[in-house]
Amino acid sequence: QVQLVESGGGLVQAGGSLRLACAASGRTFSSYPMGWFRQAPGKEREFVAAISWSGGLTDYADSVKGRFTISRDNAKNTVYLQMNSLKPEDTAVYYCAAKPQFGGTIVFTKGYEYNYWGQGTQVTVSS
Repeated sequence: QVQLVESGGGLVQAGGSLRLACAASGRTFSSYPMGWFRQAPGKEREFVAAISWSGGLTDYADSVKGRFTISRDNAKNTVYLQMNSLKPEDTAVYYCAAKPQFGGTIVFTKGYEYNYWGQGTQVTVSS
């Protein structure tokens, strides 16, 4: 079983930055590909960013490329999402997710591919 706890959300003005963190329990965290998703009010959950178990491979939604950076520190069992140049349309609840996948350098961009989810953290960007 893996438990994920997000933190770092808050209210920020457009153009500002936030760094989200996702702390994971479990000794095998370092083996898991991880992802960030978000869900705005009245909208479906959407993919934001993903990272392979080693951190050597990443992928981003087109809407955040060049502004967001996903990274991980396996020694701390934590995945990060650095968000720069934030826009009002980035306002959403942000969730991290983990997939027990051993071996290979791979990322996953579909929500249904992930087995474990955090409770989410609210990000609000004011104009």
